[in-house]
Amino acid sequence: MEESGRLADRILDAATQLFLAEGYGATSIEQVARLARVSKRTFYSRFEDKAVLFGAVLHRIVEGLRPPAGEIPLLGGGSPAATLQSLGEMILRAALSPQAIAVHRLIVGESARFPALAAAVNRNAASEEGVALIANLLEREARAGTLALDDPHFAARHFLYMMITVPQRVAMGLEKPMSEAELRRWPAKVVALFLQGAGSRIPR
Repeated sequence: MEESGRLADRILDAATQLFLAEGYGATSIEQVARLARVSKRTFYSRFEDKAVLFGAVLHRIVEGLRPPAGEIPLLGGGSPAATLQSLGEMILRAALSPQAIAVHRLIVGESARFPALAAAVNRNAASEEGVALIANLLEREARAGTLALDDPHFAARHFLYMMITVPQRVAMGLEKPMSEAELRRWPAKVVALFLQGAGSRIPR
């Protein structure tokens, strides 16, 4: 069992290197097997096809970016503004990691040509977990009357987009560069705008 796990890790290491350097379309199973120093038979005994392999690579990357449970802000541990800012900072840090940017670049460039790639992304994306976490906080505050929200899940999704979209585009060279100071201030500014739009009744 231990040897099997090491073989799978070698295949995933090789696939991660090739996918991020060459792209999904240009990476073949033969290349992955050769770089991992395994036979194609060994490869297929562990991964059904390239889409399944990419899903496993993406899952491992997402798991590596996820913070330890103890670092996730407690939903009842502070004001909504402070909790949202802590969540935003944590999400932004993960989204701007070099590996996350490389994966995002790959997905943007190739998912339209490869439906199997898009399906693997949908199955393994961490964004839905982030949306659910934020939605729980917003729903609690809406019930308490501090936020005027009819659809906390919808609001949570857009909070996530507000937090990461522009900084991600900047990191990919698609927007004007942000200074370190601007990037540090970004989560607080997003939270302030979001709460204003959500009809916050929280004293400033």
